[in-house]
Amino acid sequence: MSFWPANLGLLLAIASGGMGGQAWGQTSPEENPLDLEPALVENSPTLQRWWDETPDLFEQNSNDPAFLTRVRLGYNYFPDDDQSSGAAIGVEDLFIGQSPLSVSGDYYTNFAGQQGGGANLQYYLLPLGWYVNVTPLVGYRAIAQNDYHSEGVNVGGKVVLALSRTGAADISFSQNFVAPGGTAEVGISTLSVGYALTPQWRLATDLQRQNSSAYRESRFGVYLEWQPQPR
Repeated sequence: MSFWPANLGLLLAIASGGMGGQAWGQTSPEENPLDLEPALVENSPTLQRWWDETPDLFEQNSNDPAFLTRVRLGYNYFPDDDQSSGAAIGVEDLFIGQSPLSVSGDYYTNFAGQQGGGANLQYYLLPLGWYVNVTPLVGYRAIAQNDYHSEGVNVGGKVVLALSRTGAADISFSQNFVAPGGTAEVGISTLSVGYALTPQWRLATDLQRQNSSAYRESRFGVYLEWQPQPR
């Protein structure tokens, strides 16, 4: 018997409700049409959960995050600043409990006097399991570009497209403003792409553009990301 028909029949049999609440050794042939061995279920926590209660797969897919927390370390290249390079560290989407609220933060620097960093709060407006999500963001950010300096409230928004669930692949775009409305306002546009190499390790890239009345700067980053697996 092929894998899929057997497992599909098993799921339908469990979902039918005739098996719920009984031990495997107590079921009759009519309640166990696939004649599964009790040892098979005893060694499978997943089958045991399905046996006791049929899960709501739609609810699980809607609420289990399609993207995970990522801790990142990487290399940055600044083509507009004498083609200098530097390093960056950060954490993305550190979720607070089971809520759609997350924290992100980063810091970067190069050998030509430029550095920046900050932290943001994001609150995702759509179910976390959806393949598309949007969030406003608010936080604090500081930027130092040679003789230019800007710092203050950071506000904006982000769109996330999860091409594959649980952090396997995603694309995001964010637009935010540091010290909005003032003479030191800086607009920051960031396009990020990530792809998983293993369940816990990813390779990601950032393409960022900073614009202000005093200067314009581009930044390209390549990161190795570690994403802890949810329990």
